[in-house]
Amino acid sequence: MGLSPREVFLRLVHGVADGNFEELPGLYGEVTDVRHPMATPESEPLTSRRALHEHFTVPPEARGSLPKRRVVDVVVHETADPEVIVAEFAYEFTLPDDSTAKVPCVFVMRVQDGQIVESRDYIDPIRTRTARGDLDGLIASLRKEFP
Repeated sequence: MGLSPREVFLRLVHGVADGNFEELPGLYGEVTDVRHPMATPESEPLTSRRALHEHFTVPPEARGSLPKRRVVDVVVHETADPEVIVAEFAYEFTLPDDSTAKVPCVFVMRVQDGQIVESRDYIDPIRTRTARGDLDGLIASLRKEFP
């Protein structure tokens, strides 16, 4: 038997925060259904481990510019289905001026045999882009999506 849904979730979000992107696709099944319903611009579902590998690939030249972040305010709700959890948390970004910005998130995740096979990742796109210093990018994407 693999990791519990709670353990898989914690490995995922801490792996993202720590920048361990190479390890993250292994947390997913070969076939999966990962969606980001709040993504701006809208994104396609990620339906395979290969797609997740591409999603988590950060070019070496961009790694140094990634903002520092940590996982805070974690609350994991067990459900009547032992494969499914609802996890509330926030990524807390450290901004260039050493202030912090919280990005609230909710993941609804199904884990079978220690691997994510389905997930709905609700991440605040405005606070994410602001924390990354890319509010102009968000505005540009909104103008394209809603001319």
